[in-house]
Amino acid sequence: MVTTTISRCASSQLLFSSSHSISRLLPFQVSPNNGGGRRMQGASGGGILKCMAVESASSVAQAKSKSNASEIQTLTGWLLKQEQAGVIDAELTIVLSSISMACKQIASLVQRASISNLTGVQGAINIQGEDQKKLDVVSNEVFSNCLRSSGRTGIIASEEEDVPVAVEESYSGNYIVVFDPLDGSSNIDAAVSTGSIFGIYSPNDECLADVGDEGTVMEQRCIVNVCQPGDNLLAAGYCMYSSSIIFVVTIGTGVFAFTLDPMYGEFVLTQENIQIPKAGKFYSFVEGNYQLWDDKLKKYIDDLNDPCPSGKPYSARYIGSLVGDFHRTLLYGGIYGYPRDKKSKNGKLRLLYECAPVSFIVEQAGGKGSDGHQRVLEIQPTEIHQRLPLYIGSQEEVEKVEKYLA
Repeated sequence: MVTTTISRCASSQLLFSSSHSISRLLPFQVSPNNGGGRRMQGASGGGILKCMAVESASSVAQAKSKSNASEIQTLTGWLLKQEQAGVIDAELTIVLSSISMACKQIASLVQRASISNLTGVQGAINIQGEDQKKLDVVSNEVFSNCLRSSGRTGIIASEEEDVPVAVEESYSGNYIVVFDPLDGSSNIDAAVSTGSIFGIYSPNDECLADVGDEGTVMEQRCIVNVCQPGDNLLAAGYCMYSSSIIFVVTIGTGVFAFTLDPMYGEFVLTQENIQIPKAGKFYSFVEGNYQLWDDKLKKYIDDLNDPCPSGKPYSARYIGSLVGDFHRTLLYGGIYGYPRDKKSKNGKLRLLYECAPVSFIVEQAGGKGSDGHQRVLEIQPTEIHQRLPLYIGSQEEVEKVEKYLA
């Protein structure tokens, strides 16, 4: 007689039928049946294989959840604590809360994209000269509507919009919010990581729509007010839509990560004061453009792949989504780079709503963001959709590439 023991049943439903509800694990036996074959026999003597782990696993999870309920800190609760401590004001709390709400809605849209026929291109081309995905358009509307309805936003500037927009509905607090509503949308059809990126600048009254203002005059005022260096950022963050929905934010006092808990429908604090390693062994570059790079950058990449003198080459990791690649780099260290090349003389990433926000985040985590020669946060934008080469990650790794490019 052969005896085997069931260790766990991972499913939340019974895997095998049973005439009894069993709440503990019992061994089962395999014994010959009357027909000369083999059958599963429970320790209680029954002739049917019974799965006993489901109820106990579920009850353990629920008990653990209840015991930790008092320890859970939601994004809303965390923001209120920052407000009470005087780190941010009530208006910025509302703006960040409205952004988190937009991220929840976009996360749901991303997860249901194939079901809701939101994959594929919209049929239009945005200001960047890129084909707009259906979700690009919808995500931009969601982000814009949430910021407008907050009543605390004065200007919004999006990757998908030609020019910044003055929000007439604002009645208190005129924060400037720049954002990429759906970074990496080319990955949507393959269900690969995507994300949203945002940055928040100080309130400014100069761009509010006044009666009698000419549209072009107001538009120029908006552009001037939005074009601020990253050093002026009050807050920045991103939301990654992947196996988990992760909201990462900084308000200038460190980097904090919140994970969307489907049980509560809330972002829950999961990582505090994230610090990027000083160095790493991972690099993330679009190596398909290698032949278009200048010789200095080629030399840098060649040396990363040379096992001497460390004895082990760097490992390449590339998703094709800035949020996904940056999040991995933030946690594990290394460097992410999107350099200029012969086709894209100024690089491809946008300074205002991609490079500056992630550079603010990485510096708060002890890392560095550079265009290859200077800090990204020191660069004064001259236009809304200005592009920039970007090298970001562990401090030692970014400084290394700067030396090669000098």
